[in-house]
Amino acid sequence: MELGQLLAVILGAFFGAAGWLFVGLYMTRKANEREARSAARAVYFELAMNEIDIDVAISHGVFSPLRRGSFDRLLPELAAWLEPQELEAIARAYMSHAGYEQVQRDDKLPAPVRAALLGRVQAEHEAASNLLRSRAFSPNEAARLSTLASSQRGTSSAAPAAAVTRGSGGG
Repeated sequence: MELGQLLAVILGAFFGAAGWLFVGLYMTRKANEREARSAARAVYFELAMNEIDIDVAISHGVFSPLRRGSFDRLLPELAAWLEPQELEAIARAYMSHAGYEQVQRDDKLPAPVRAALLGRVQAEHEAASNLLRSRAFSPNEAARLSTLASSQRGTSSAAPAAAVTRGSGGG
């Protein structure tokens, strides 16, 4: 084998291996991104279910336990994909569950405090949902979800705040 042929084989092997490496890295990155988007979608829908329960608590004083299983299970994927401030916004929604549970347990809280606590829990969930909607869905999908979510929120924001003064109802 001549030196020119040996050099061609070495260069071909190098570029072939480098090409496979780059393709593998690209495919792995895309797969991880798909996993993270799926995780974000699952957490989005968990937040949506929680928002309904929070709205029922505000409107009717009936408390259902808030869900957090998807968030707990999928937190590593979200942490690898979201920026720290985005992850904090999602975590704040779940940390606000303590306020929700306090309103549920403590019938002696004054009505303005109960309303403020539930309003804050609702605001944290809405902020987290909005963030995940923009990150986890395409603009077309997000627009369709936004229409659905805004029509639901349009009815919930008209709920009387006085309903919060009722007891913990059924939770």
